[in-house]
Amino acid sequence: MGLPDNRLPDDASPEWMSKGDNAWQLTSATLVGLQSVPGLIILYGSIVKKKWAINSAFMALYAFAAVLFCWVGWAYQMSFGKQLVPFLGHPNSALEQKFLLRQAFLSNLPNATMVYFQFVFAAITLILIAGALLGRMNIHAWMLFVPLWVTTSYTVCAFSIWCPQGWLSKLGVIDYSGGFVIHLSSGVAGFTAAYWVGPRPKKDKERFPPNNILLMLAGAGLVWMGWTGFNGGDPYTVSVDASLAVLNTHLCTSTSLLTWLLLDILCFGKPSVIGATQGMITGLVCITPAAGVVQGWAAIIIGIMSGSIPWYTMMHLHKQIWLLKQVDDTMAVFHTHAVAGALGGILSGFFADPNLTRLFYLGGDSQRFIGLLYGFITGRTTAGFKQMGVQILGIVFVIFLNVFTTTIICLSIGSLIPLRLSDEDLRIGDEAVHGEEAYALWGNGERFDNSKHNSVYTVDDLPPVAPKPESGSGPL
Repeated sequence: MGLPDNRLPDDASPEWMSKGDNAWQLTSATLVGLQSVPGLIILYGSIVKKKWAINSAFMALYAFAAVLFCWVGWAYQMSFGKQLVPFLGHPNSALEQKFLLRQAFLSNLPNATMVYFQFVFAAITLILIAGALLGRMNIHAWMLFVPLWVTTSYTVCAFSIWCPQGWLSKLGVIDYSGGFVIHLSSGVAGFTAAYWVGPRPKKDKERFPPNNILLMLAGAGLVWMGWTGFNGGDPYTVSVDASLAVLNTHLCTSTSLLTWLLLDILCFGKPSVIGATQGMITGLVCITPAAGVVQGWAAIIIGIMSGSIPWYTMMHLHKQIWLLKQVDDTMAVFHTHAVAGALGGILSGFFADPNLTRLFYLGGDSQRFIGLLYGFITGRTTAGFKQMGVQILGIVFVIFLNVFTTTIICLSIGSLIPLRLSDEDLRIGDEAVHGEEAYALWGNGERFDNSKHNSVYTVDDLPPVAPKPESGSGPL
């Protein structure tokens, strides 16, 4: 039982709060936050062409900050508050002391912890969308896009699927940790926004080499390890199910990465480091909706499928389907998040073990949360087919919602300011957009004063420069 609305707790650790659960939830939230800051900041800043390093990293940093402001201002209550309509809650502040110190829904946690935990999921969703838009979106348009999208799209998905009052939640959709709400949403929204923003310049689209692959791997590693909190925190309690979800997450991801590498070797002759990173991401995404409700052997099968099906859609179908060829999706979020997220949602409906779903849904009805495979095994095929139908309905809803809302947002912003940078800005990159460069090297005693932010330095501030050798292969 939570506290009455008009009463604050008598002490810092009320009886209803579990200290262990609260500590793990705060830790999980921070791990997810580290996936974005600095994980995806590093990944984005290093996987793009050198001239876009700052802009790409900044899009992620800005989104993280802007989402938090919207989240505590109105978006959390729209996602998890009192029902306004079957797919949305009342917009309201999440900063009132009496609210923050009361017990959160479905857990032994204070609302303050739940608000923080759910925020980092909302933030990473916007940052994943940014991956489709790197290298050409007007930064001012992005600054408008973030609050509009988290308000009109993310809140609807989160309330419908994760809030106990949501219509898809009541139907029994299985989305353990965001395969629908985060990954399918970001993949579809990113692809849609990329269509409206337009492509990168032809020169950039044809050749867009990473500026630092080792740094890219460091960012990818933070994303992978941070997923321990991503999937391990969603039971909202320290439980055996949380432990299972963590193990399944890493098992599926490893399998997916190895599968992707094997396909690269068989088809192209070389193991691609960037390909391995893509396989890692698809594995993480695909296991997310199923992490704590499938057995380990199923996690391996999901990993094989997440390392092969998105690989096929990216490497082959993308070159054959007209629509996919028309959209410049910089980080291929359509394949790594939309395809992998939808695949994970379907496989959740197939492999969900009713003995595990009862653990996750706190004694939930096994007739509502049973995978089609176990429906065949136990003779409850009707329940299994119903679960698969609900999963497909959830996928259709998320796709339709994100195409619609993202289109409206892009058209609205585009009527005020350009969605795409000017040709001149696209040619120059970071220096034109931010007045800064990621790799600004000091010359022979000369100061780097192209940026308005670096005008404080003078020649006297620099270390002595060695004389340039007259011949030989000295430093450039």
